[in-house]
Amino acid sequence: MMKQATVASSAPVLSVDNIEVVYNEVILVLHGVSLDVGPGEIVALLGANGAGKSTTLKAISGLLGGENGALTRGSVRFCGESIGALLPDQVVRRGVFQVMEGRRIIEDMTVAENLRLGAYTRTGREWVRDIERVYQYFPRLKERTGLAGYLSGGEQQMLAIGRAIMAHPQLVMLDEPSMGLSPMMVDEVFDIVREINRKEGLPILLVEQNANVALRYASRGYIMEGGRIVLEGAAEDLRSNDEVKEFYLGGGAGAHRASFRNLKSYRRRKSWA
Repeated sequence: MMKQATVASSAPVLSVDNIEVVYNEVILVLHGVSLDVGPGEIVALLGANGAGKSTTLKAISGLLGGENGALTRGSVRFCGESIGALLPDQVVRRGVFQVMEGRRIIEDMTVAENLRLGAYTRTGREWVRDIERVYQYFPRLKERTGLAGYLSGGEQQMLAIGRAIMAHPQLVMLDEPSMGLSPMMVDEVFDIVREINRKEGLPILLVEQNANVALRYASRGYIMEGGRIVLEGAAEDLRSNDEVKEFYLGGGAGAHRASFRNLKSYRRRKSWA
């Protein structure tokens, strides 16, 4: 079983408070972003490409330094502890694991070797039993004995999520898990993610451009635009919001979508400011 969060059940597992991120000491990318994830929740972070979603995850997981980025304001707290200044391996040891966009598996290693890599922060041999637990969620992986580079895109995404489970996380952050997958495979992967969430009580912060899918599985959501949170609420409320339907859920007819872009800035300022 995964270790449980050490904070009271009513307190957020993750709390991001008014953070700003600067790249190359001059480029302000995030502007006062705040969000939280409660125990056992799936929370979606939505927005167009370049909105700042992945940067937000990197600020949480300590990966900004490798891209000349820095957290210059605000705080990131996990289970009540400040983690904003920690190195990536220290964040993982605290219980936060990020599944990167593009999956980032090691293609010239086997499935089992990739899974073993996910447990690198742990001691002892409990990881042997945990590999079998991963196979229970992803039985297709047990059948794949060759190199991971020969897996399909969906299988590679399963492997990336399975590798996260091997770390015994208390929070998993998924960055664009639907990218490059067929609609059928997207549903299969997300169904398993929801099963893991329910069985393990594992909180998940989900970054997605596919808002339709994300809001079907999440309980709450935040929408980012230009490095800011512009809207937040229960997933059901976001699905029924006219602006969200128009700009993110395909609510307008295809022939008229081009004009939405011209109206977007004004209407959002008017409705969401």
